[in-house]
Amino acid sequence: MAEDFYRILGVNRNASQAEIQKAYRELARKYHPDLNPDDKNATKKFQQVQAAFDVLGNPEKRELYDRYGSSFETAGGGPRPGQTWTYQSGGGDAADFDFSQFFGERFGDGSDLGGLFEQLFRPAGARTGKSAARGRRGADVTAEIHVPFQTAIGGGEVQVRIARAGGGEETLTVKIPPGIDDGQKIRLRGQGEPGGRGGAPGDLILTARVGSHPVFTRQGNNLVARVPITLAEAARGAKIDVPTPHGTVAVTVPPCTSSGTKLRVKGMGVAPRHEPPGDLLVEVLIAMPRDLGSAEQELLDRLDAKYAPHPRANLRW
Repeated sequence: MAEDFYRILGVNRNASQAEIQKAYRELARKYHPDLNPDDKNATKKFQQVQAAFDVLGNPEKRELYDRYGSSFETAGGGPRPGQTWTYQSGGGDAADFDFSQFFGERFGDGSDLGGLFEQLFRPAGARTGKSAARGRRGADVTAEIHVPFQTAIGGGEVQVRIARAGGGEETLTVKIPPGIDDGQKIRLRGQGEPGGRGGAPGDLILTARVGSHPVFTRQGNNLVARVPITLAEAARGAKIDVPTPHGTVAVTVPPCTSSGTKLRVKGMGVAPRHEPPGDLLVEVLIAMPRDLGSAEQELLDRLDAKYAPHPRANLRW
């Protein structure tokens, strides 16, 4: 059974162009494949919505669809009065026909024969100047969107307010894919400015601006965490808990670890879709006590004697 374009968009047959365009925007946002990567049916539904809007969003196509139903494409046009068409016969010989020479400009019941043949025999893809003017695509809209660091790494949703050409504002909820990087763009099809005279709307193009984090930084798909440890943990070695986007992991600090040492944990970094995950690099920072008594000072003197050679022995310009 042929699909009902009105049912696909969820509007009645008397819906205005504004109502059709609004329904299309909402459904295109709901089923857009980029926003539904885990929904296998999203692409099919999005294509159905797009096909329905391509017809109902164009007043001429909609009129033919209302008149002929699903067969409107094969009954979608023909020549104007006096226009010459080429007919290909079964034997392969081409012959030119001017339909007006057989029937005149008017049919017996007063209807316009040229208009009749234009509706029934217009070639696929043919457009008049009037229909071409109606098909003007809407302008794209660009904006920046702030994405928290954690959301950029693990994915999620953020809201953005968009200023429309008419002076109003619209708040949209945008799905953020895992692993999006600062400066990357997200395209929301059909969320730009409305098209002219039934034309398709433009797109909304968002540039992601990723916020900072007090502990973590990003290097490609690797995450770097600056983690403080005590002097005793650095000297004797320890196991420390480090939070990650994938849960807390235990990291082994080897004995006699110096400040600034980076310990690698495989596969616990950024994990964009369709890419292998990066690693977590734990940079240890030795945190000293705020004050030391005489006993601790004596202990440090004994520790200082253990340096051989001195840490700055090879320091050069």
